[in-house]
Amino acid sequence: MEMIREYWPLILVAAAILVLVLVLVMRPRQRVELSRDTAPVRPHMAARADDGAHEGRGLASEAAAAVSDISGQFIDAPVHANLPGASGPPDDLTRLKGVGPKFASMLNQMGIVRFDQLASLSEGDTDRIDQQLGAFRGRLQRDQVPLQADYLARGDTDGFEQRFGKL
Repeated sequence: MEMIREYWPLILVAAAILVLVLVLVMRPRQRVELSRDTAPVRPHMAARADDGAHEGRGLASEAAAAVSDISGQFIDAPVHANLPGASGPPDDLTRLKGVGPKFASMLNQMGIVRFDQLASLSEGDTDRIDQQLGAFRGRLQRDQVPLQADYLARGDTDGFEQRFGKL
């Protein structure tokens, strides 16, 4: 009992530090939730919502998409041959950094003629297309072509120029 009387200020400080540490560790984390009304919709997202193909909606659809992607690689079949967003006039793909006339013509031969098509490519689509590019293999990822196309599809030339330089 005498020891408590001698060290009560030290015990009080230790208890305060313990309470402070517990408050910092146990505090709730900040959560940000966007409602469907206020969430930004990029052009390639709107095209997917309108086209009626709802790949990836639910566990069964995810599993079916994964199986078709893998089986398509084994039998060398283009699983996702119809790329969304192909409506409208073709864009000048040579505006993208790292895409010259030859590379653009190869993309056009594959049916990719618009920025929103490039912006909406999934990782699997990008890999599949990349295998068909020959000398330009690896360019899509290295030059960040889908990201560049996303900026131009949205009409965000200022954002494009800040990230990739002048057009």
